[in-house]
Amino acid sequence: MFVRNAEPWMDGSSLGEHLEETGVSRRSFLEFCTEMAVILGLGSAAAPSVAKALESQARPTVIWLEMQECTGCVESTLRTEAPTIGNLLLDVVSLDYSETLMAAAGHAAEKAKADAMAKNKGKYVLVVTGSVPTKEDGMYCTVAGRTIRQHLEEAAEGAAAIIALGACAHWGSVQAARPNPTGAVGVRDIIKNKPIVNIAGCPPIGDVVTATVVHFLTFGRLPAVDREGRPLFAYGNRIHDQCSRRAHFDAGQYVESFDDEGARKGWCLYEMGCKGPATYSPCPIVQWNQRTNWPIGAGHPCIGCTEPYFWDTMAPFYNRLPNVSGFGVEHRIDTIGASLAVGAAAGVAAHATMTVMHQIRRRKAHQTPDSGSTSGEERNNG
Repeated sequence: MFVRNAEPWMDGSSLGEHLEETGVSRRSFLEFCTEMAVILGLGSAAAPSVAKALESQARPTVIWLEMQECTGCVESTLRTEAPTIGNLLLDVVSLDYSETLMAAAGHAAEKAKADAMAKNKGKYVLVVTGSVPTKEDGMYCTVAGRTIRQHLEEAAEGAAAIIALGACAHWGSVQAARPNPTGAVGVRDIIKNKPIVNIAGCPPIGDVVTATVVHFLTFGRLPAVDREGRPLFAYGNRIHDQCSRRAHFDAGQYVESFDDEGARKGWCLYEMGCKGPATYSPCPIVQWNQRTNWPIGAGHPCIGCTEPYFWDTMAPFYNRLPNVSGFGVEHRIDTIGASLAVGAAAGVAAHATMTVMHQIRRRKAHQTPDSGSTSGEERNNG
């Protein structure tokens, strides 16, 4: 992993040159590139290609807008493991505007943003957290005397790509839940002419943010996405298919109430409302807080926060999803055995029926048109 340093990045120097000047070993850099390659689904063999692309990069500029939100997405990104937020800011990108993280405020902050956008027009990455209010001309969220929608449209115009970070920026999240009093929408509902990737979740996993930035710097484009605009490397599989409790689901072993015997044994949380069978997210693999744990691992059912409109479609959160198919060996063995017996009996009956029909067809094939059921040879012998 990188080690934080306070050495300034010299103008014109590449990332590789900067890391060498500040004492970051080649081995540490390659370990980071290997981890990013694995998270991106490229495999460890792609690490040299990632390293070659990154080390030649000049320091990219990032503009981070915060709209209708709780700052949870910023907090999640602060806890990214590789690199840490200090490395992300000091060694990988130049975060020229972020209301939560920058030292400047007021007119000085707005000037820093305007200068950075003008200097790096067409090249900077725009990160957006929070939803965009559209009712009452956007009056529900204003910064420096202008609506946040105006700030978003202005910043998006000069951006090379946009990262919509978190459920709010993805589709509006809790602000967009019925009855949606502010008319909250996601970034893609406002900006139509720029490449956008949605890092879904409430909040999203910080390492997915880092990996997305690394992909952009390595390949010069955002990663492949699903129909919801989420990067496939992170959101290509259901939680249910990667869950550490999946074996208990297949065995029909469910937690029936919090802190019951099943809960203490780590059984499946499906009956407690877990939305893992309908949710796409890397939570079981990447986990949270430097791979300490994740919600299901800690004993709480997934609420489906990476899915659009989950506040409406997944609620009530502690009611189970209807009729998710599974095998349930221990709890359903009698039913399975009875079904197999019925199936076997049906097969025997079908075989007997087909045998009789086959025999009838053979008899008809030996009959002549003018003799009924007696053959010509039998008539002559008679």
